[in-house]
Amino acid sequence: MVQTPAKTITLAEFLQQPETKPAREYIDGHVIQKPMPQGQHSTIQGELVTAINAVTKASNLAWAFPELRCTFGSRSIIPDVSVFRWQRLPTNEDGTIANTFSAAPDWTIEILSPEQSSTRVVSNILHCLNHGGLGGWLIDPNENLVQVYLPNQLPASLEEAENELTMVGLAPALTLTVGQVFGWLQVG
Repeated sequence: MVQTPAKTITLAEFLQQPETKPAREYIDGHVIQKPMPQGQHSTIQGELVTAINAVTKASNLAWAFPELRCTFGSRSIIPDVSVFRWQRLPTNEDGTIANTFSAAPDWTIEILSPEQSSTRVVSNILHCLNHGGLGGWLIDPNENLVQVYLPNQLPASLEEAENELTMVGLAPALTLTVGQVFGWLQVG
């Protein structure tokens, strides 16, 4: 991960800067550039957003967003997938979805890229939990492993194909296994 610039800046200064590709995050006064998503990352991200929204949007439970900037608790981060409970969705006066999300996602999902620091990603998941998040997943395609983070609990590492991935408080009807998630990477 590349850090730019070397000097610290304020959150307000960071938010005035134009967006970049790949995206940058603001953490503890520093701007950190995320790696550009690659094939496996993008595949899992797209399938997860689709799977989650298929069981949460129609019933107005929650909404999953890919690469959504969330600014809260003196950080501005962009989780790979951010899930917000319906009643917490920021909206404009006309009832449309707002552009600015100034709260921690209820559920944060990060997909580890090969050159990405796992400790930096876990730090963002924990930051979300410390600011009211209900859960987080760290998905590592290289290891075929999913770590599940819940408030006030030790993380669980799931790596058996039949291990179930759930998020009861947000998506009780979502039933995925570790094998299904990594099965999305198979062609044909």
